[in-house]
Amino acid sequence: MNEIVAIVPGTFDPVTNGHLDIIKRAKRIFNHIIVAVAVNAGKTPLFSFNERVEITKGVVKSDIELRDVTVEGVKGLLIDFAKKRKAKVIVRGLRAVSDFEYELQMAFMNRRLNEEIEMIYLMPYIKYSFLSSSIIKDVYLNGGDISNFVPDLVVKAMNKKIGRRSTQ
Repeated sequence: MNEIVAIVPGTFDPVTNGHLDIIKRAKRIFNHIIVAVAVNAGKTPLFSFNERVEITKGVVKSDIELRDVTVEGVKGLLIDFAKKRKAKVIVRGLRAVSDFEYELQMAFMNRRLNEEIEMIYLMPYIKYSFLSSSIIKDVYLNGGDISNFVPDLVVKAMNKKIGRRSTQ
């Protein structure tokens, strides 16, 4: 049987338990998973590109279920990265209808750029359906506890990067 390489891309600013859910579920389906930490020109990340790659590598390495998963940084078009890595599939999570329009546009563009790579979408478990990196950062910056929504390594990285915030 041929090995099927799948890519799970994202900016991972920071990586959340929702991201890990999608990665773990993709791993059950495909032989090899590459988590692609990407630059997104439309976003201003809290963590630098290199920090996001290192944090994501640390989170993946510390999770026994993900021991065979590779993490790489990606600059440039994801579809070009996928071709270089001989990936046949890009796996994305869809949390809500609001994600669908953006993902549909990206899928159409990726299809135009390379018809050989399939887009697969996984719906998160309901307990992760509201999670996004943006919400995590907002809760943290306003003094909320994010420890139930992100790995411990992310909490430590947030504390180191910006310190503990208080709403008082």
